Amino acid sequence: MAAPLAPRGGAGVAGRCWLVLLPPLLLVLLLARSAGALVEGLYCGTRDCYEVLGVSRTAGKAEIARAYRQLARRYHPDRYRPEPGDEGPGRTPQSAEEAFLLVATAYETLKDEETRKDYDYMLDHPEEYYSHYYHYYSRRLAPKVDVRVVILVSVCAISVFQFFSWWNSYDKAISYLATVPKYRIQAMEIAKQQGLLRKAKEKGRNKKSKEEIRDEEENIIKNIIKSKIDIKGGYQKPQICDLLLFQILLAPFHLCSYIVWYCRWIYNFNIKGKEYGEEERLYIIRKSMKMSKSQFDSLEDHQKETFLKRELWIKENYEVYKQEQEEELKKKLANDPRWKRYRRWMKNEGPGRLTFVDD
Repeated sequence: MAAPLAPRGGAGVAGRCWLVLLPPLLLVLLLARSAGALVEGLYCGTRDCYEVLGVSRTAGKAEIARAYRQLARRYHPDRYRPEPGDEGPGRTPQSAEEAFLLVATAYETLKDEETRKDYDYMLDHPEEYYSHYYHYYSRRLAPKVDVRVVILVSVCAISVFQFFSWWNSYDKAISYLATVPKYRIQAMEIAKQQGLLRKAKEKGRNKKSKEEIRDEEENIIKNIIKSKIDIKGGYQKPQICDLLLFQILLAPFHLCSYIVWYCRWIYNFNIKGKEYGEEERLYIIRKSMKMSKSQFDSLEDHQKETFLKRELWIKENYEVYKQEQEEELKKKLANDPRWKRYRRWMKNEGPGRLTFVDD
């Protein structure tokens, strides 16, 4: 009966041996795990950045910077002089340059808090191999300037260009209207009634030349035209709210306004069956003509009244109007001598026809 007890005692001794050997094995595994985290091509390669600078993982920024300055002065290629018995990594000018680059890489890695966190995480979690590559290259290849700042500066630059471009177009339109007899005569009559031209001549009688008086009178006429004529379309007076920057800022408001307007349109005209007002009728006509709001606003008032009289918001009436416009355009082209020459050229010598004409 005593024989079976021997194996049980041997098993107990073997178990105790495993318990004794378990801590060293775990330590070896942990050391191997930390060493396996150092990958060639990431950070300091197979060297530990903390060991390169000679600091611990708990070192602060000041200690890391101080260690970097000391090693940088020591291994700088232009200042390096090997000392007797020097067994460091920079025993030759070439190795000194490599050591200097390694020290600089270690400092760049540890001086930034975010990069240092990624590096410490790599040391503690070497098994996440692809994740370390992603974090390393995402930070390294990321733009140095915030993309949001670049977008904001670009939008502001475009807005400034838009404003000055539109203002230049507006000035050109005013200068052109000042040469049109119809508007120039009306502006001069208003200026005479207000006494602006007489004041300009009295002020410049002794102090200004005739050219300066003429320029001042021209400016008075242009200012009257600006105040009396509302230019619409592409040459209208620039508004701050039309710039790209403000359009982007007001985009949520415009979107909500459009949704509310569209819901009201469906409710009032599709569900309740109300009749269209003048604004709604003009909107339907503009959509049928495929014109933008600025283009439609640039039309004369009598043209819009003609659209309303002919009830062009009704699809059938608009189709008739469109056909009439096409027929009228064909008649004009048929009577146009330039169009006749073009058709004659297309018939005799146009594309697809090989001729030998001696000019």
